[in-house]
Amino acid sequence: MAGAATGTRAATSASDGRTRDRVAQLLLERGAATAAELGAQLGLSPAAIRKHLDAMLADRLVEVRETPRRGPRGRGRPAKAFVLTAAARESFPHFYDGIATAALRWIAEHGGPQAVDAFATAQVTALEERCRAALLEAGDDPVARAEALAEALTAEGYAANATAIASGGQLCQHHCPVAHVAAEFPQLCDAETAVISRLVGTHVQRLATIAHGDGVCTTHIPAPQCVPLEIHTTVRTDT
Repeated sequence: MAGAATGTRAATSASDGRTRDRVAQLLLERGAATAAELGAQLGLSPAAIRKHLDAMLADRLVEVRETPRRGPRGRGRPAKAFVLTAAARESFPHFYDGIATAALRWIAEHGGPQAVDAFATAQVTALEERCRAALLEAGDDPVARAEALAEALTAEGYAANATAIASGGQLCQHHCPVAHVAAEFPQLCDAETAVISRLVGTHVQRLATIAHGDGVCTTHIPAPQCVPLEIHTTVRTDT
């Protein structure tokens, strides 16, 4: 009996999810709609549509706006319309990657590889300046600067962290906002690597990138080399 009850709850939850997806799609297409309009479109009772809208309000997927009155002012409260929140809109598929890739193909075709390099460099300029400001108190040690850089990149949405290893440090970025585009145009990764090198103050080496199918973008930061001791050799001249 317990298994049957669990199965029923799961089926109900899946059905509710599909209905809310349909509500969200309607709001995306219409911009705004009242509960009565949504219920009529979906064939749901007022009580049923209110249940779904209340759940979406609690999840901050929709918000309420009062609809302007048309005609003579009547009794009662103004009708309330529901609209998608910005967070809900972000859950729908976007085509930004396709547009960005097409734009870079156009740049490559009309301007050549140098134009793509210049574009990639320009794209990371603002990021570099913001991160540089965050590294002002990090000192000169490359590993310490990498740790400060990881915090700055995390604030930019890269989900980064830095760790010390035997040969220096390692900067890992667990999210790449341009991964799909960089898969075709590695100049974007190259420009970002150059920024990391300038910010930490030493040569770095990219070991892996999300754009090339790895699970994380990994950059190796070598430890400062020890200055070798100066060896003085005395040459006898009295023999």
